[in-house]
This record gives sequence, structure tokens and C-alpha cells, in this order.
Amino acid sequence: MNESATFLVDDTDAPALHNAVSHIARVGYCEAKVCERLGVSDITDLQWRALPIYREERLAVRDTVASAIDLFLLQGMIPMDELNRLCGKDDQEVLIRTGILSIDEKGLAQARASLFPIGNRLIFSDHAWPKLSHPGYSDVPYDQVMFIGTDSRWLARATVRRSVGSTLDLCTGSGVQALLAATHSQRVLAVDINPRAARCTRFNAHASGVTNVRVLVGDLYEPVGQERFDLITANPPFVPSPVDALQFRDGGCSGEEVQRRIIAGLPNHLAPGGIAQIVTELGEREDEPLSDRLREWLGGAPMDIHILRLREHSAASYAIGHANGDDTYDAFFSSVHAWANNLRTQGYSRVVSVLLAFQWSDPKLGLPWTRSEEAQPPNTDCGAEVETTFLAERMACKPDLYEILEYSKVRRTGPIGLMEARVLGNPLYANTQAKLLGKALSISQLLEPVERDVLTLIEKPLSLPELFVLSDGLNLNKKAVLAAVRSLLRRGLVLLT
Repeated sequence: MNESATFLVDDTDAPALHNAVSHIARVGYCEAKVCERLGVSDITDLQWRALPIYREERLAVRDTVASAIDLFLLQGMIPMDELNRLCGKDDQEVLIRTGILSIDEKGLAQARASLFPIGNRLIFSDHAWPKLSHPGYSDVPYDQVMFIGTDSRWLARATVRRSVGSTLDLCTGSGVQALLAATHSQRVLAVDINPRAARCTRFNAHASGVTNVRVLVGDLYEPVGQERFDLITANPPFVPSPVDALQFRDGGCSGEEVQRRIIAGLPNHLAPGGIAQIVTELGEREDEPLSDRLREWLGGAPMDIHILRLREHSAASYAIGHANGDDTYDAFFSSVHAWANNLRTQGYSRVVSVLLAFQWSDPKLGLPWTRSEEAQPPNTDCGAEVETTFLAERMACKPDLYEILEYSKVRRTGPIGLMEARVLGNPLYANTQAKLLGKALSISQLLEPVERDVLTLIEKPLSLPELFVLSDGLNLNKKAVLAAVRSLLRRGLVLLT
């Protein structure tokens, strides 16, 4: 049985650990190469059930990249000749001393933690499929550190990467968000209530050679006092669970025990001009907008909210997907019942995967706004697009927008695809959807007929008088055109030059 990593490193070993990880990266072990070799379009598509296929079909040629993928991502065992090609003697020794690598009596090497590629960075954490590496385990340890999973990658891709003075990463886990923020923050505080997770984050800071991340053990904002931050990120325990089995996963029966307190604390800890970004799941009840719940948790604080709905799970499919019971059908069915009953008790008809972003509202622009959109999960960096959403909303809310339009030109933001539906035999269009092409966030916008017509007219940058002249040919009055321009600005389909 292969024990879990301790995530402990002596200061004297830290430089050697950093060198070992750098050498593994240099063989080409990165997110793009993993996707290419395993034949997946996105690393979030990896499935443990496909491990035999990956090894037999995709990693049959045992070069150093194949060995790294097998050892550090697929939780495999590799022979010493492969290990020697992948890691030099010094690198092997430090990985063994720090408890990352073990070699059995048959000379097979196995990793006690995974080394997850995220972009061009490498982050240690507990295995994604812990039972595979621990034959005989019936339960995953409660203090298991969250692996670099789908939600971790969504948040990493959506985070706004502007230069900031200070960042706070709550529920830091492996420290992946904190370490990514370290590249554009003067200093980062990473907080987790799990001491083992804190050790993992410190371990990753040493492995990455990062010196501006401070790790604190504590309950959310408690260790940071009244300090405010320019960027707050969080990937909290959010699963509405009838059991408290995994500290990084289970958010109480409602799934809200931790994330509610994170959002409630934003007014006291988000600096003016800052942004807070959270990846989570929220149980949804019929006829209750998620925005109402978020506003309640904020306690009336004047913040703008952007909600990106990425996936929906019916209550039934969610219960089946989370049920446990590896031993017998009866145990599995009993677990399904417990999960489904809990969701019914909460009144949840579905569970929604979301990316949330919060910023302080500008009182000069009216009341705080909430924008909720459906998007495909991002498979590349989209932080700039999230930031643009806030800028577009605020431009559209300016009370002097029409005066600004007088000395500006309106142009399309970029290539736009239109999908129109109409009823046969009826000259009127039923609806039109517009989508900015070539963006990481694939968001369809439903347009009113006048918005469609105005957007179609803007073949080149136009002044307001020029747009009025063209719209006269479609019998559009000026008031309707101005309202359409404001709406298109808010949606990010046009901008001003």
C-alpha cells in the first residue's frame, strides 16, 4: 500500500526540489503536451476508466513525456530505466527524501502525490483517483488535499490577471490559485483550515521557487483580521452533501456553509477597485433566482455581480453521480437515496456549476447590477473577458452615455456570428442570437429585432449621425436606435472609439 505524501520539505532541500520540478518540466511535461499525447481536447476530459486505453494506445512509445504522464498524472508505476531517463540521480533522491517518490522491492517507481500540469506550471497535490493508488482503501482520508480538478482549472482560467498589490486565496488546498496569483501580485496570502493543505501549499511554493506567498492555517478570513485585498479567489467546499466525508468537498447539507460566509465577508475584505472570483456549485430552487441568494449573503453591500452558469445537473443525476457504495448494489442504492433525499429536503431541483465575480458598484452609475449568462466552460484563459464584462456594463450605465456617443464612433467588438430562427410562412423572425467569435467564453446573446438591425448596420465604425441616416432606411426612430446601442454596449457586442 502506497502511503500519501507528507508534503514536508527541509529548507536545505527546497532548492533541489525546485530543480527537480524544473527538470521534469523541461522534458515537455505540460498541459498542452498531456492533451496531445492522451488525445483529449481539454485536460478536464481525462477519465480514470480510460487509463488502460491511455497506456496501451497513447503512451505505447515510452519516451520521457510518456513516463512523466504515467508516473505523475495517471498514478502509474514505471521501471527504473524509465525513471533514470526522466530524472537524474539528484532529482530522484530529493523526490524520495521529500516523500513524493517511492521505489518498491521490484524496482518500480510510484508517486505518492500527483504533479498536475496547469498551463506551463506544475503543482503537487493528492491524487485525483486516490482509491486507485491505495488498494483496499474504502474511504478517502478526510484531510485529503483537493486535486487540480475541473473547477480548479475553470477558476484559474477565469481569474483576472491584472497586476495587484495583494491577493487572498481562501480554501487554498494545493495552493494552485495562490501560486498563479503570485505572478501578478506583490504578495499573496493563502488560507486553509486543513493543516495538510497548508503544508501542500508551502511545499508547492518551494517547488515553484515562489517567495511572495504566505500560507496561514485558519477559518476563512479569521487569520487576516480586517485587511482588504485587491483580488480574492476561492474554490470552497460546495457540495450539498448528506455526509461530512471529505473536508475539501462537502459544504453541509445545503452546500452553502462555507461559501455563504465567504460571500458575506467580501464587503469587509475586498478593496475598492478589487475583484473577488469564486468557482462553486449552487443548488437551485424553482422560481428563486440565484442572484437573490447572493444579494442576501452580501447583506445589502453595493456590489456588482457577474454569474457565469457553466453546467446544470438535475437533482437525480447529481445524486447518482455523488453516491458511494463500491461494495454492493444495496450500499450504492442506499447512498443514492440519502443524496436524493437531501436535495429534496433542500428544495433543489438542480445544481448549477457557476463562476461568480464581484466588484464594488460605482454609485454614480445607479444601483448595483447583476448579470447572469450561460456559457460553455472555458478551455483557455478568459480573465480579460470577465473584466471586459464589468467595463461594458459600466459604460452602458453611464448617465451621460448619449453625450459620449455624440463625439464617438460605434464599431463591432469583433467577428460576430448571428443565428436566426423564423416560422415558415411568417415574414417575422422568431428570435436572433449573436455570439462573439474567437472568444474563450462562448456566450449567446438573444437580440431584439431593433438590436439585430442596428448591429447589422454597423459594417464599419459609424458616428451617431451616420447610424441615424442608415437606420432611417429601416424605419427605426432615433430613440430606439440609442436604446439598441446602449444594450449592445452592455452585452459587449459593440464598443466606442
